[in-house]
Amino acid sequence: MKILVATDGSAFSRAAIENVAGFVANSPDTEIKVISVYETLRPVTGDPFGATTQYYIEAENASRKIAEDAVTEALDLLRAKFPDMKFTVSTSVESGRAYRVIVELADEWKADMIVLGSHGSGFWERNFMGSVSDAVVHHAHCSVLIVRSPA
Repeated sequence: MKILVATDGSAFSRAAIENVAGFVANSPDTEIKVISVYETLRPVTGDPFGATTQYYIEAENASRKIAEDAVTEALDLLRAKFPDMKFTVSTSVESGRAYRVIVELADEWKADMIVLGSHGSGFWERNFMGSVSDAVVHHAHCSVLIVRSPA
């Protein structure tokens, strides 16, 4: 089985990793890919706050670092749960729209399942900020497991 686990480093993502660790078979024919996606910032023409190009570079570097830390934390959690790990784990840090990158990577990798946490946003938050888990559910071509609350 090939399982793509998306993480943003939140408690909800940790709950998703814990959930995977609870049902995954510790066998050589299991593959897990842990990914984290950060969005790149685009400079706004005529930015009213006068943000410099350096600001956008630093903000993107900070976002990338958060994504790298999230992947490392997820990998460490899996290693702690499976000291005699027989399955394969790979990691990836990507940039772009989170739901789009998750769905495209799952398709390219031919994942059997995508697992990710849900922040449990309400109606207004979802409409204002969007919901990655909702978009993944509606666009993925494989099974999707949404872990709704921290373990």
